[in-house]
Amino acid sequence: MRGSGTDGLVGAMKPGNAGGAKGPDTLAPGCGQPAMGGATACGKAYDIPKQLVWEAYQRVKANHGAAGVDGQSLAAFEEDLKGNLYMVWNRMSSGSYFPPPVRLVEIPKDNGGKRPLGIPTVADRVAQTVAKMVLEPCVEPVFQPDSYGYRPGKSALDAVGVTRQRCWEYDWVVDLDIKAFFDTLDHDLVERAVAHHTEVPWLRLYISRWLCAPVQLSDGTLEPRTRGTPQGGVISPLLANLFLHYAFDVWMRRTFSRCPFERYADDAVVHCRTKEEAQAVVEAIRGRFAQCHLELHPTKTRIVYCKDDGRPGEYEHVQFDFLGYTFQPRLAKNRWGKFFVSFLPAISTKAAKAIRKTIRDWRMSTRWSNHQLEDLARFVNPVVRGWMNYYGRFYRSWCVQVLRHLDEALAAWVRRKFKRFRRRERASVHWLGRIARREPHLFVHWQLGLRPAAGV
Repeated sequence: MRGSGTDGLVGAMKPGNAGGAKGPDTLAPGCGQPAMGGATACGKAYDIPKQLVWEAYQRVKANHGAAGVDGQSLAAFEEDLKGNLYMVWNRMSSGSYFPPPVRLVEIPKDNGGKRPLGIPTVADRVAQTVAKMVLEPCVEPVFQPDSYGYRPGKSALDAVGVTRQRCWEYDWVVDLDIKAFFDTLDHDLVERAVAHHTEVPWLRLYISRWLCAPVQLSDGTLEPRTRGTPQGGVISPLLANLFLHYAFDVWMRRTFSRCPFERYADDAVVHCRTKEEAQAVVEAIRGRFAQCHLELHPTKTRIVYCKDDGRPGEYEHVQFDFLGYTFQPRLAKNRWGKFFVSFLPAISTKAAKAIRKTIRDWRMSTRWSNHQLEDLARFVNPVVRGWMNYYGRFYRSWCVQVLRHLDEALAAWVRRKFKRFRRRERASVHWLGRIARREPHLFVHWQLGLRPAAGV
């Protein structure tokens, strides 16, 4: 990232003259646009429109989120909404805004490890959203089309669809895994990337402060941060995208123009025509990331053979996971109704396990035994609809089969609620089946044809 040209991160540009905030001291629309040059009417160092702060708050409110180190929830923040938003605007406009520490929350991982998440305060999320709303229009036009993560108009399903198509065209895939990416991001390189795209002085100032904001551990102690950006921060995904745009995307286009890729944040796959080309790509990426102070995971990064009926070769790895889908050889049917083996995505084992765990955690048979079946439907349908909209996009039947666990949980609810069905598992299933036959649209998965057996 220290090279020259389109791939390099140039040195910091000369900052423009500080602007100021215009308009009345109220958080209302119509506060004017940023102006560069001289002090403002209200004497602030930087021109940050109050309307921008208000719009940032609206986005934070829509995303909800937990409280930060100050313990202030979104509801508590809104008790003095005008005063809290004015405080954010006043400090940011004056250059005196210093981000509070980030509350560390560790999320258990399937492999026994923990994923650290940094939870900013509500006020800090508003401030970060202000910065994101200014920086994103500057960098979004330069991002590569094969970068999908956290970008307007792009989604993970778009990346999965393109990956499926390219797996049919290319025989080999490099499944990349960056080791502890968000924890090892180089601050200097991030700041140089930001400076390459904006001269707004307050934006560069506060991004530097956010990168260095300490982390508060569960015991209350503060841990300084010299590298990385917290997963959970509002602006972190944008900074990560900007970093990898130079560290990976642009470099790949120049170095391996014949090897297309899909990247969603720090998760990426590269398509190659031969095994030798894939091996060369892995080693080159490893060296490139070392230059950018990143490291490929030694065991999770691997080369995969896209095996199907037209590619009958053998290799130790013939499947990989990407964005909640497992790509592997699967049975498919052609237009003439004949079956064949194709390389296709379907809901991953890890995602299916998470769905089953969520259904178990609902504890329908105990927590919901005093409710009606319609109440259960209103509770579970939005979640199930979300699962089907995402995991049911490709190889839908596989996702539908996972939802059989939901009917098992509903049958357990029947046995708990009605005494006549106690210890009568088959009878409880048949009762549900008759309800499904009479009201097929009550549950989302019943609408898809996955219904309990009604018996005779």
